Amino acid sequence: MTHRRALIVSTARDRGSLAAVRALHRAGWTVGVGTPDGGGMVTASKACARRHVVARPRGDSAAFVHDVQTAVRSGGYDIVFGAGDDWMAALAEFREQIPVPVAHPPSSAVRIALDKLELAQAAARARITTPRTVAATPEALRLWIGPVVVKCREHWSPGQTMPYRIEAQRFDGPRQALPQMERIHVAGARAVLQKPVEGSLTALVGLFHHGRLDGRVQQISSRVFPTPNGVSTRAHTVPVEDELAARAESLLSDIGWEGLVELQFLLAEDGTPHLIDLNGRFYGSMALADAARPGLAHTWALRTLGEPTEILQDAAVGHRYAWGAGDVRRAMVERRDSLTRDLGETVRWARGARHSVWDLSDLGPTRQLVLDRLSLPVRSARSRVGASHHSTITW
Repeated sequence: MTHRRALIVSTARDRGSLAAVRALHRAGWTVGVGTPDGGGMVTASKACARRHVVARPRGDSAAFVHDVQTAVRSGGYDIVFGAGDDWMAALAEFREQIPVPVAHPPSSAVRIALDKLELAQAAARARITTPRTVAATPEALRLWIGPVVVKCREHWSPGQTMPYRIEAQRFDGPRQALPQMERIHVAGARAVLQKPVEGSLTALVGLFHHGRLDGRVQQISSRVFPTPNGVSTRAHTVPVEDELAARAESLLSDIGWEGLVELQFLLAEDGTPHLIDLNGRFYGSMALADAARPGLAHTWALRTLGEPTEILQDAAVGHRYAWGAGDVRRAMVERRDSLTRDLGETVRWARGARHSVWDLSDLGPTRQLVLDRLSLPVRSARSRVGASHHSTITW
């Protein structure tokens, strides 16, 4: 293979992007990163060769498309990836205006994957269980009984002006959920109501290519943050369930998917996995997949470019993952047994685990996060004076 160059566009603190930058660099790629300010944690990695300013895809996305075009040409890139739902979806939507191959599948497939209602319907056709999900209409709210999770129906759509992502929230009943539904509506998005599922967060990861899921990684999370319905702060790989993987292949074929996929489930007490998300881009705990099944990002890129590749085997079982900063914050809230014991267990788990940010051979991202954290009070004061949008801190 001749030398290749890849561009990743993302927010400045996307941990999945960082894992991908490092993985592609190890595989011999020259990697550039585009963020809204041209800097941040991801660009602080020594694996990042070039930095670019790329506006977030908002409104007509003209600035986003222009910035991607400029970055591709100035960096001589062969392929572009989007990290985060909006970045991925916008690249898929405007791929005809991008001068190099876009790694993501057609926009029709991406729209289904990001639409909670359409994804639930497609999952049902593939015999995959999902939580009960309905559009948040006045009639649906009037008929709803019991606890409810309120989510955005989709996190990006063409023409979107919403400046930030509104995360899912759980409420004791429909009355308590009204303010969240109104918040989503005011932001110009649509809401759905979803029945809560009590269970462990688990995921099935792989590359979907020509109707087959290979490079499969199955993981289960033992700790999440924010508690109790957040993202993985600890996870480990487990054997792949072939029946679940076969149904996943049916789902992905149905919606026309191609490339990387992370299917997230909540594993109920009766052992039934309930599909809650389809992530078709670099995701938060991707460092675990790279440790247990190296080569996912590299092979995905080669397949996008039409290069010949081998079928990837399943991931090794027993690899561990840690998002250290998130796990410390979780321990401060949960205090399992006691704060001292919970923090001690956090440290013990972290030893020998693959981390999402911390890497002794690549300290730039950790250093950047520390600097960001130290300057947070100053930036927060400034934002109260003149800022108009919300940011998510990944420290």
